[in-house]
Amino acid sequence: MSIISALLVTREQRGSVELVRSSNECIGDFESTEEAFCCPDFRVTTWALCIDPPFAKLIRGSWFAKVVVMSERSTEQIRELLDSLYRVDSGRILATLIRLLGDFDLAEEAMHEAFAAALSLWPRSGVPGNPRPWLISTARFKAIDTLRRRARFDASQDELVRYLEAQWSSAERSNKNEEDSLEDDRLEDDRLRLIFTCCHPSLAPEAHVALTLREVCGLTTEEIAKAFLITPRALAQRIVRAKAKIRETPIPYEVPTPQELPERLGAVLQVIYLVFNEGYSAAAGAEVTRAELTGEAIRLGRLLTELRPEPEVLGLENMGPEIMGLLSLMLLQESRHAARTSPAGELILLENQDRSLWNREQIAEGVALVEKALKSRRFGAYTLQAAIAAIHAEAESVAATDWRQIVALYDRLVRILPSPVVQLNRAVAIAMCDGPEAGLAHIDAVLEHGELANYYLAHSARADMYRRLGRTAEARASYEKALALTQQEPERQFLQERIRQLK
Repeated sequence: MSIISALLVTREQRGSVELVRSSNECIGDFESTEEAFCCPDFRVTTWALCIDPPFAKLIRGSWFAKVVVMSERSTEQIRELLDSLYRVDSGRILATLIRLLGDFDLAEEAMHEAFAAALSLWPRSGVPGNPRPWLISTARFKAIDTLRRRARFDASQDELVRYLEAQWSSAERSNKNEEDSLEDDRLEDDRLRLIFTCCHPSLAPEAHVALTLREVCGLTTEEIAKAFLITPRALAQRIVRAKAKIRETPIPYEVPTPQELPERLGAVLQVIYLVFNEGYSAAAGAEVTRAELTGEAIRLGRLLTELRPEPEVLGLENMGPEIMGLLSLMLLQESRHAARTSPAGELILLENQDRSLWNREQIAEGVALVEKALKSRRFGAYTLQAAIAAIHAEAESVAATDWRQIVALYDRLVRILPSPVVQLNRAVAIAMCDGPEAGLAHIDAVLEHGELANYYLAHSARADMYRRLGRTAEARASYEKALALTQQEPERQFLQERIRQLK
């Protein structure tokens, strides 16, 4: 068995989803896949010299003018490259395939087959200069093959096959236009279409986040289930029901019209915010953050700013500022990324962070956005949270932070969004103004309602108040409660160290 065959068998035995989704590897020290193609060890040639005959159609036009030829002993590098491509680009690829094929499951199956084909072909034939269009085209061919097989038993599939073949022939005749559509990251972005589809009001609200995380962001069913504390089976059923609803309704795969935006945009903003939060503070795992999720959420936020809602459309007058507010909030929070963990992956609290590591470009952009949103006087919860984040971002230290202004902003936020988590954050801000005893009283009041009984950060905040008050036994008990409720390893290590210090 060849090296490629052995790799394929090994990966297939693990299941197609694990082909690339499970990897947390990166390609050496490359900053991008494009940079990886510039290594002096690789030699450049043309597709015509190396491609197998079955793939002849793929080389017409200018997409695939160059490839990088790699030796057999570079197979592991190819696998790592594909893992990285999957992490970075699978969301775009899948979204485009759903647009082209009109079917979630067929698109996902075809995408996995395209990655498997790349793992088999690229070590011998070379890596395309632009891998994403290659993968999309290969996946489309795979989907057509699948539909041809189905057509033998179901005549209704034959019409779809002819439509897709005609669509591909048309694309070949206007290759440049198709290339532009594959690379287009403006308003017509396929992932923006996909997220509006996943957040359609016809779908159950609990399906919005699950479907977006699965289809737009590429999380596995197990990862999503763990993040939302439900069983993988229940989560999978939720996703299956949502896909069936999209197919049977059918729900259009498109960005809504300006008249439809008011009822659609709120759900999309909420989902993007939840995706960012899962990336900013992962619910479980070995790392505090998941950069691919925060990056994707910020990218989607930027896309939403391009919607440019017309103010005269009823209901949209408050949405423009809130889109800016959400993007500002994400940028300001993400600006602290480099300072939030040590080189060993240990959690670093805000008060101990090296602020010289904060990303000043993101802070400047975030502050400018929130100031613009606040000036509109038509803002909401995201803009208020961004204003709080801006105060933190512009302060030289925790001691120099304007905590009274933060409490005032939380007072206003509670009126708009009276959630227990907002009240908990307000309690912590009060402690910074008026001392730990005042903060503890507010935290106890929040916990008495019971909604945060299993929220580890509530017990961790209470433990910190007890620690600052010198009530060691109560602090240790609260830290132990928080430890029992968290699955994130750096958080667990931090809590264990706090418990050790109190013994």
